[in-house]
Amino acid sequence: MPDRALRICALYPDLMNIYADRGNLIVLERRCSWRGIGFELASSRLGEPLDGEAHDLYYIGGGQDRDQRLCAEDLLALKAQALRAAQERGAIVLGVCGGYQLLGRSYTLDDERIEGVGLLDVETVRSDGPRLIGNVAIDSSGLPGAPAGEALAGFENHGGRTSLGERQAPLGRVLRGHGNDGSSGYEGARTGNTIGTYLHGPLLPKNVWFADWLIASGLGMAPAELPALSDEIEARTHQSALQAAGV
Repeated sequence: MPDRALRICALYPDLMNIYADRGNLIVLERRCSWRGIGFELASSRLGEPLDGEAHDLYYIGGGQDRDQRLCAEDLLALKAQALRAAQERGAIVLGVCGGYQLLGRSYTLDDERIEGVGLLDVETVRSDGPRLIGNVAIDSSGLPGAPAGEALAGFENHGGRTSLGERQAPLGRVLRGHGNDGSSGYEGARTGNTIGTYLHGPLLPKNVWFADWLIASGLGMAPAELPALSDEIEARTHQSALQAAGV
């Protein structure tokens, strides 16, 4: 086991947190604690600098359109260079819902194009059509080190339609639900350890295997190297989320 802590930085935890995003951080903290792994949580809010070398995982959740605009401006002005440095050294950058959109190239809302940091080659456009809402499950077998046959389950609620660039890999293939745009069959995006997804509700309590993947990857380990935990309740929660999505 590594003798250092998992170091996490939550970006805009006061603004980008409308989908129970703090629950994801709590899951990471508890699963580290149960294994005797240290856990250090920092934050970077509006107007605050970001160190691209100081953390193993950078996390940004979802927010309202007004707050997302504010965070987009701040990301470009103060944090984009640090996030790119973190991505280049292999640190995890995880964006959920609005955070996913901000990690892309842009988010177009009506006639306004909000620039993202471009860590993922995706573009999002707010649609006049119905919101994409409901339980969702995706095949995430393309994630290196993921358990064989495992899926991610969650809840999606977004008005934006996200399209992937020609060479951009998705996070997974939609088994049930809408995914990025309701038609492509893909959900999320992944470039190395930079991941964006619309799955929330929150994401990690429903998918503790993915929480372990994040912990192990952040510590430079394979998930199988983490000590096993008694996950009977967590397994039932995961199965319930899959069943809610119709899988």
